[in-house]
Amino acid sequence: MRQSSALDILKTGQNVFLTGSAGSGKTYTLNQYIDYLRARRVPVAVTASTGIAATHMNGTTIHSWSGIGIKDELSDRDLANLSRKQFLADRLKDTAVLIIDEISMLHAKQLNLVSQVLKYVRKNDKAFGGIQVVVAGDFFQLPPIGSKGETNREKFAFMSEAWLEAKFHICYLSEQHRQVSEAANGGLDLDDILNQIRRQEVSFEAIAALEATFDQNVDIKRTRLYTHNLNVNKINDKELAALDGEMMRFEATATGDSKLVETLKKTVRTQDDLVLKVGAKVMFIKNNSELGVSNGTMGELIGFAAVKIDDKDTSADLIEDDEENAESATAKGTKSKAKKDKESKEKPKDKKPTTQKMPVVRLNSGREVIAEIEEWIIEDETGDVLASYQQVPLCLAWAITIHKSQGMTLEAAEIDLSRTFELGQGYVALSRLKSLAGLQLLGMNDMSLQLDPLARGADKRFLALSEEADANYAMLDEESMTQAHEKFILKSGGTLSKSVIEAYANLQKKRREQQQAQIEKKQKLGNQVSDKSDSTLLATRLLLEESLSIAEISQARQLSQSTIMRHIAELKSQDPSLACDHLRPNDEVMTAVGNAYVAIRVANNPNDFNDDGSIKLRPIFEHLRQAIDYNTIRLALIFITP
Repeated sequence: MRQSSALDILKTGQNVFLTGSAGSGKTYTLNQYIDYLRARRVPVAVTASTGIAATHMNGTTIHSWSGIGIKDELSDRDLANLSRKQFLADRLKDTAVLIIDEISMLHAKQLNLVSQVLKYVRKNDKAFGGIQVVVAGDFFQLPPIGSKGETNREKFAFMSEAWLEAKFHICYLSEQHRQVSEAANGGLDLDDILNQIRRQEVSFEAIAALEATFDQNVDIKRTRLYTHNLNVNKINDKELAALDGEMMRFEATATGDSKLVETLKKTVRTQDDLVLKVGAKVMFIKNNSELGVSNGTMGELIGFAAVKIDDKDTSADLIEDDEENAESATAKGTKSKAKKDKESKEKPKDKKPTTQKMPVVRLNSGREVIAEIEEWIIEDETGDVLASYQQVPLCLAWAITIHKSQGMTLEAAEIDLSRTFELGQGYVALSRLKSLAGLQLLGMNDMSLQLDPLARGADKRFLALSEEADANYAMLDEESMTQAHEKFILKSGGTLSKSVIEAYANLQKKRREQQQAQIEKKQKLGNQVSDKSDSTLLATRLLLEESLSIAEISQARQLSQSTIMRHIAELKSQDPSLACDHLRPNDEVMTAVGNAYVAIRVANNPNDFNDDGSIKLRPIFEHLRQAIDYNTIRLALIFITP
């Protein structure tokens, strides 16, 4: 099925499973549909099965969005408690379309729970509470993590009751947008080989073509993919030790619930104690639209630049490289325990910005950027941070595991499948590449090209159902299709106003132009990266002056809503006349939050304050004793605090 046909089906409001081989454009098609819905003001929730996958979609995890957390089952009491959480209940009731990316990595039990919660909160016994659900992914990717002894039949989402009840229309994308054709050169396409693996009909010619890459010289910037962490760590440690360049150590900072912190650490592809040297091959592990990098962007570390670190934020701004002003060669969060203990006892007060040395990376494209400290968080349904993990978003990348390569696109890779231990590992590794020209395959075993039989059987069925759906929708004339699309928009509380749709398109165009301008400016400056703080605040201010909501600005900037509110707070402190009155909560909320703010200030309990002197949200929330969610409190404080 073509992407355009899949979009037509999506727009009818039917539940859809969007699938296809690696590089077929699943994420692109989802983004097209998300833009279509947002332009028409249809409430859409963008989620994914894992934190890493969520960053690709600028969304959140389905576990956090739905409130199910890490549970495998929910009692009646659990459901009642969830429904009483106003912030969560409003979110589930207001959503018209739910998108879940990387569905293959979501356990069947958890998909059942999502449907169960939506039914209960929305008081609707239809699948997923009657909203449109769009799931996307490829079940030939590695399966979800389950309990010991569980089979894939028990784990795969398509075996769940919720899946059957939803009656998904299948859209199996057939176009290829990652692999490059090599047929013109008389060779065998990588796309052909991958399709043979998907059919489990791998020819001798395909095996010979793969084995022939053993002696192939690939780009020196290649990525090495291995099945086991032991091999990866050994290679990275050896390569790092061989470098004579300047060395820096960056220690992570973690706060919150210890179990949730451990969950974050398993999701994040970096180390608590990250050691880097000039000359190291590194990979970014988080999307950053400001820098123009994404999860999987590769490069070489070429030096360290002194940066200004504002304690109120985790952003970094380039300053003059002044050794006298620079702190030690450790990253934020590496102060001695004695110093931290001393600071925690002091009365809250504003802190002056400090300076540190941060990695400068020359990307494979030739651009040079500074790797800024990033934060990964787990929030509860009220938006309160339960766990936080901060670290430089880099990992050594001479070698990575195949598991961690999922979702990446690689120009060149050295792959060793000789110790394959899981069905689908070989397919995942090979499908990261664009062509055989970028592959050096060091070895295979009998399991390397095998896929899970259950996934294979399901895939055959999905393909047949997709062809059937494609044929059925092709019989509809253009007028009937348009009517179906418009009917769903109106049913979902959206708008068909051309002026609203055009305004959204102009906003998206402006956002793209701003991002491109920022990237071009940084390219011209080379090592001297422009002041990120000023540029990012200006971008938020421009959108604010258009009277956009925080949610709309968040989407336009591709930043979290809490980050946007932090921008607004800083802008308002700089300019009290800032045009943001359209965001001001009602008088009742302002009065309640204001009274709580004054009471906590007067009490002056050090435990109620952050290190920068600002009041923590939880004390205010507890003082109010009423249903004002954390984000509304954050917003009210912007108008209260001087």
